[in-house]
Amino acid sequence: MTTSGMSMCRAVFYEDRNFQGRSYECTSDCADMSPYLSRCHSCRVESGCFMMYDRPNFMGNQYFFKRGEYADYMSMFGMSDCIRSCRMIPMHRGPFRMRIYERENFMGQMYEMMDDCDNIMDRYRMSHCNSCHVMDGHWLMYEQPNYRGRMHYFRPGEYRSFSNMGGMRFMSMRRIMDSYY
Repeated sequence: MTTSGMSMCRAVFYEDRNFQGRSYECTSDCADMSPYLSRCHSCRVESGCFMMYDRPNFMGNQYFFKRGEYADYMSMFGMSDCIRSCRMIPMHRGPFRMRIYERENFMGQMYEMMDDCDNIMDRYRMSHCNSCHVMDGHWLMYEQPNYRGRMHYFRPGEYRSFSNMGGMRFMSMRRIMDSYY
C-alpha cells in the first residue's frame, strides 16, 4: 500500500455561509475547531478529501467532503449542526481490499471486496454486516443501499463490532478513489 503525504490536503473553513466571517485554514486533522472559529458554516476544500464531524473529537454524524466549494453545506447535507472537527483522508494508490462479516467479531458469512458495492443484499444475499477488516485503501460505508443515508469512514484496520456506531447497519460500500483528490 502506498499512501501519499498528508500535506496534499488543505481546507479553509468559514464561520458563516458563503465563505464569510472569520476563517481557519486546515492542513491536518483537527479534533476541535472551537479555538479557531465560534462556528463553521461553509468551507472550501482546496485539495484532498476530509471527513467532517458535527461533534468534537471526530464524533457524531460524518460527512465526506472532496475537493470543491461548500457555500452552505448545512442545507446541502441536511445537517442540524455545524462542523466541529475534521479528519484528513490520505490518498491511496494501489489495491482496495476489505472483508465484510455478517456478525460481530468476524463471524458468520464473510465476503472479500475489492470494488464498490451498491447493495450487499443483492450482491451477497447478506442482510447487513456487523464487522469488517479493511486491509487496503479507505472506504465509506452507508446505512442504505445505493450509497444513501448516514455514512461512516473506514481506514485500514479491524472493526470487530459496529454496535458502538449508533446502531448503524451498513448496506453499501464505496472506495475513496484518487480521482476525488
